[in-house]
Amino acid sequence: MTVADTNSQKFNQYDQLLGENNVTWYWQEWQGLPYLTCSLLETWPHGFFTHHFWPRTPAKLVDVLYPTAEVYRLKQVHGNTVLTAGKDTQIQPHHPEAQQTYAEADGLLTEKPEQAVWVCSADCVPVLIADQKTRQVAAVHAGWRGTAAKIVPVALAGFQAQGSQLSDLILVLGPAIAGEVYQVSEEVAAQVGATIVPESTKATTREILDFLDRLPISPVSSDPEPEKVRLDVRLINILQLEQLGITYQQMAIAPYCTYQEPDYFFSYRREKVKKVQWSGIVSITKSDDDK
Repeated sequence: MTVADTNSQKFNQYDQLLGENNVTWYWQEWQGLPYLTCSLLETWPHGFFTHHFWPRTPAKLVDVLYPTAEVYRLKQVHGNTVLTAGKDTQIQPHHPEAQQTYAEADGLLTEKPEQAVWVCSADCVPVLIADQKTRQVAAVHAGWRGTAAKIVPVALAGFQAQGSQLSDLILVLGPAIAGEVYQVSEEVAAQVGATIVPESTKATTREILDFLDRLPISPVSSDPEPEKVRLDVRLINILQLEQLGITYQQMAIAPYCTYQEPDYFFSYRREKVKKVQWSGIVSITKSDDDK
């Protein structure tokens, strides 16, 4: 069924920024359990999974999307390393997933069809990326540290190294903590915000925050506590992509906040429990028109 609240008040700023890009979000069901998909990625098997699937991991979740795909995951470390799917990230069939060792990184890029790549999150931003021409895909985990290190632009550089054009890429940002409830220190906000500030190496924390404040749609807002602000990490990622020339028609943001919607999502900020939800996407064969 179609998500009914894509125009909810707390996401009006995203609608205002991205405009009429004809994106629809859908709730799907598997064995009675809900997960989220986006019309921008309808060509690719994909999903942003809810806490209802816990404790299932990618070795099991791939059955929902594409049971015969090879499955890849990471040991996430809140950095900006993006790897190409390979032996050090592949889940080995018939071996307990918990006993396997995975490469440390926060993004996975495919290089052939029928590879399923996965990231997990609790409040951080899961980003699924697809190339409309090559049909290759990536999954990225963008917390505030990864966003400060520009992990999504790093992932796009990985696509370009494989021959992709930026104009062919689609990027979908999944459920994450909303800026209105994400309290951080001014220093953290400045560190993340500096990624979109010209000559930020010369700017003070206050100058960076003032720059962000002056934007038509600001990724920072005030907080009652001294030296604290609220930070919208997803919006920072969108602004990074805009600076690379990615158009708003190539992007979408899920109208869901992990912190404010406990019926569907885990939130570390809310619960202080290390549980996650997974997001995954599967690469496919090129269409005849693109061969």
